[in-house]
Amino acid sequence: MRSSGGQSTVEVIGLLPLLLAVGLGVLSLLSAGAAEQAAGGAAEAGAVALLQGRDGRAAARAALDDWPERRTRVVVRGRRVTVRVTPRGPLGARLTAEVSADAGNVASAPGGAPAAQPSPSGRPGARSTAGGRR
Repeated sequence: MRSSGGQSTVEVIGLLPLLLAVGLGVLSLLSAGAAEQAAGGAAEAGAVALLQGRDGRAAARAALDDWPERRTRVVVRGRRVTVRVTPRGPLGARLTAEVSADAGNVASAPGGAPAAQPSPSGRPGARSTAGGRR
């Protein structure tokens, strides 16, 4: 009877590229999830800052302090804050997370001071798109 120890070694070596690919895929998906969470938190922080009369862009950037500036983009248009975060990793550019938060409409409160009106849902709205650029 012949020993099968050599055959097992060859099979394990043959599986290493597959295991490496699966591992990189899992790490990329975890990184994309972290990017989605960071973008959502930053967009919400920017919308809350707009409601309080502060700079929404600065608040969103401050919420992204753990992310390099070259991997983030913050756009404020009117009362909407959109944050795009690109995760690290081999698939990072394809797994870009983009989240928008709406600070609602501005109306006059009693006394003539501006007061924020919530979005139709009753709270600041957030829209999320992950998995690519729009």
